[in-house]
Amino acid sequence: MVRPVRFRMNEETAVNNYFQEDLDIKNKTINLMAQGEFDDFVAALRAKGVEVIVVDDIFERDTPDSIFPNNWISFHANGIVGLYPMFAENRRRERREDILDILEEKGFEIEGVMDYTSAEEEELFLEGTGSIVMDREHQKAYCALSPRADEGLFIEFCEDMECMPVIFTAYQSVDGIRMPIYHTNVMMCIAESFAVICLDSIDDKKERKNVVDHLRNDGKEIIAITEIQEQHFAGNMLQVIGADEKRYLVMSSAAFNSLTSEQRKAIHKYCEIIHSPLDTIETCGGGSARCMMAEVFLPRHHARI
Repeated sequence: MVRPVRFRMNEETAVNNYFQEDLDIKNKTINLMAQGEFDDFVAALRAKGVEVIVVDDIFERDTPDSIFPNNWISFHANGIVGLYPMFAENRRRERREDILDILEEKGFEIEGVMDYTSAEEEELFLEGTGSIVMDREHQKAYCALSPRADEGLFIEFCEDMECMPVIFTAYQSVDGIRMPIYHTNVMMCIAESFAVICLDSIDDKKERKNVVDHLRNDGKEIIAITEIQEQHFAGNMLQVIGADEKRYLVMSSAAFNSLTSEQRKAIHKYCEIIHSPLDTIETCGGGSARCMMAEVFLPRHHARI
């Protein structure tokens, strides 16, 4: 997780992230509010025994969305690190080699890097685990196509990582017009035994049925959310492991509060919920809890003496 130092509404991403809104307060104040939400969120995770590696953002780079590292980097159990092409030019400055050094110092093994960033020269983008929602157990990857998720690049990723692509388009209504949702992880979350997904956002019935069939065939209970719940970031969740291998589903308090009692009961059959208020981050950044966590699946050395 990357602690922000210049967080604010990013004008370069607002062109197709319809979740973003401007706040009529100074950017310095917005950043301080975001830092407070970030620190409380990290504390809530650590309180449950979730290991969190916090890296400070670099002030001079002027990266307003650095708090969402999962878009430019991913870490895989085969030791591979993925680096991704970013739609917004100022988000490309978020990429930092020193984060790989930090992880290696923590005992993680890096076997190689899959670098897709040259696609930026052709204005093709695939924004990490924002664009790609992984079912690592079943070697599948789900992707809602958008200006930030190119189909050809996604298929290349799936070939490189030897996983099956599940492709569709998800929409949201913007001033009465159906527009593609910018990131897949806004409308769906895949956990070990269940999936939280806004099926109503997949307008094409065949595509919707294909997604449902994949999830059900892999034994996932489908917990459907509405488009209004999606707008409260109820699709932007991530399952993590805490103390004693206990599973938790992580989300913002806005997402949690939007869920019905039945939806919460369905989740609680499989894991506890961790939620934390992220109102400033959600309003200005247009992303939520899942976007803030770049989960690390890299193999690890035995503890060093």
